[in-house]
Amino acid sequence: MSLLDQTNTTFRLEGKRVWVAGHNGLVGSALVRRLTEEGCAVLTVSRREVDLTRQSETERWIEYARPHVILMAAAKVGGIGANVAYPADFLYVNTMISMNVMKAAAANAVERLLWMGSSCIYPKHAPQPIDERALLTGPLEPTNEAYAIAKIASLKLAEAYAQQHGIPSICIMPTNVYGQNDNFDPELSHVIPGMIRRLHLAKTTRAPNVTLWGSGTPLREFLHADDLADACVFLVKNHAHLPIINIGSGQELSICELAHLVADIVGYKGSIVFNQEMPDGAPRKLLNSSRLSAMGWKPKVDLRSGIEDLYRRWQSSAQDAAERVIVELPAT
Repeated sequence: MSLLDQTNTTFRLEGKRVWVAGHNGLVGSALVRRLTEEGCAVLTVSRREVDLTRQSETERWIEYARPHVILMAAAKVGGIGANVAYPADFLYVNTMISMNVMKAAAANAVERLLWMGSSCIYPKHAPQPIDERALLTGPLEPTNEAYAIAKIASLKLAEAYAQQHGIPSICIMPTNVYGQNDNFDPELSHVIPGMIRRLHLAKTTRAPNVTLWGSGTPLREFLHADDLADACVFLVKNHAHLPIINIGSGQELSICELAHLVADIVGYKGSIVFNQEMPDGAPRKLLNSSRLSAMGWKPKVDLRSGIEDLYRRWQSSAQDAAERVIVELPAT
């Protein structure tokens, strides 16, 4: 059977061994939660146990675990600041992870592979909404070029393994993802957790204004991690080989509108100022997800509800951390 013949196939996850690579991250943890509904054995391994940038360690792990399915969510990720500061890390780490896992997966006859790409693989000025055919039709956004090149290399490697060895895979291109277990590190966070942290701090310190990067005019689309996980499971269960497919919410708003939405959710009443000397990134990034919609999948979490839930969870985790520190202090 050719790869094209395998494109539309029903695949049962029940009873399968499913390795979620990067299970502690934003998307990986959402995949683990979603897979509890499928009756499969979820395999995980920590970065301390297996360094996926090392080929021998990766090969040993996959040969030992023998997963039927690999959902590849392991990656080095970050916002504009991190991408600008550490381009070598983003390019090296993400490329090595993909190369090592793909080689080992092919050698061990894994039945289903799903690779996590990113909307940043598309040209900076691609026609909007961005169709999958826009790949490699123009220059990339310079601020995350290294990360994008690593993701493009992963996609092309999967394509090459399909062509040369008959190893099918699904390569997804999600839009900007947020949700439970997001990264709130001030240096590495993406835009939504970064805004939540900044505006919450401004509220608690009663700061009269908050300055954010850029002009506030770029348009962005956001997808909740739980929706992305659900889309991944849907695709794995219904398709064996999809060289590239977009996953988005279909809704966009400006960074300025997002900032005011987050301010309303956290209760910040001050003014929001934009520093136009700092980079904006791509002016617009809206994915054309019509192919996925035509297959019958739709997102469920609206942006406001998703951000409200994330803010509550972050506040709760911050409170738990504070209480642990108090308990651990020696008695006076």
